Amino acid sequence: MPYVVLGVSGSIAAYRAGDLARELMRRGFTVRVCLTDGAQRFVSPALFEGLTGQPCLVDTFEEPERGRMAHIDWARQAAALVVAPATGSTLAKLAHGIADDMLTTIALAYSGPLVVAPAMNPTMYGSEPVRAAVEILRARAAAFVEPDAGEVACGEQGEGKFAGVERIAEAVQAVAIRARLLEGQRVLITSGPTREPIDAARFLSNRSSGKMGAALARAALLLGAEVTVVSGPASAPLPIECTVIRVQTAREMLEASLEALRQSHLVIGAAAVADYRPEAAVDGKIRRVDEPIDLRLVPNPDVIATLAEKAGGSARVVGFAAEPSGDLDVVREKLRRKGLHAVASNDISLPVIGFESNNNALTLVFADGRVEESGVRSKLECALWLLESLSEPV
Repeated sequence: MPYVVLGVSGSIAAYRAGDLARELMRRGFTVRVCLTDGAQRFVSPALFEGLTGQPCLVDTFEEPERGRMAHIDWARQAAALVVAPATGSTLAKLAHGIADDMLTTIALAYSGPLVVAPAMNPTMYGSEPVRAAVEILRARAAAFVEPDAGEVACGEQGEGKFAGVERIAEAVQAVAIRARLLEGQRVLITSGPTREPIDAARFLSNRSSGKMGAALARAALLLGAEVTVVSGPASAPLPIECTVIRVQTAREMLEASLEALRQSHLVIGAAAVADYRPEAAVDGKIRRVDEPIDLRLVPNPDVIATLAEKAGGSARVVGFAAEPSGDLDVVREKLRRKGLHAVASNDISLPVIGFESNNNALTLVFADGRVEESGVRSKLECALWLLESLSEPV
């Protein structure tokens, strides 16, 4: 049975976490509970150990199994981390990576799906710091089970009441199922820009930050895939769980991608590959002169089209189209010309989703004519949407 870590923080709704633990067990999960100091004011470790038959962690340095680091073991074995109820303080810690107790230490060591069910006074839930923390966690694809509206413990009315146990359990079950969507599949992602050398000091490149490629890698891992990323010199950090192959030029990207293609089931070309390169890089450095110089450019290989051709139907190959407009005719022509399964297009003329932005909005055009739109989301949320759309049966 899959493990779930249930983190309980110091809300008066903590007493309902026992019912949630039992409901998760009914749905086939083995539940391990971790309490914050605040939660212990309302419930005890003995309650959850009796309910679940598992040790309940409280102190950061607890080791139920001597010589084993519990926060690492629990984080790596969990199919989902559930924080319910989540107080405003715990939300802020999760958002900003503050690990000052066992629960937040587990969270910092955890890289899988997160489910959060807040519970607090309505004024607190609507406060600017709490809303900012919620937005940060949403951008990281945390699944929020929004609190109910009604009368809370202090007698006030508003949104902040702990959600129903069944609704939270359904959300946990959904993310656990989604985490197996690409299980057993190998995903190859190209990411970032390429650099085409002009001389020893200069190169041709573009504004790609590699954020979308990094988001796709993270999303594919969250869905259970084995991930290889062939990345140009991008600034966005890539997940440590993937295999990363670093390249500079378009030709290096093609060579590395062809090697990785042999074992891939899904290929996503998110890299901004230079279409042209200097015919010959100059040895040394071109010196400044007071007259024009000519730089002759020649075409680079088309990386994603070549991968689609070489895959020959053994892998689905999906391209990206960064376009200065929303003209889908251009996208459809690219899809046809390159022989792709689908193309994800984004309009780079819009500042909120252009280069280096943390958000995106994708239009996914399939070879069979279907068109789907993500709407504006964080790049990680867009990546999850894209992979889920690609996994849906036709």
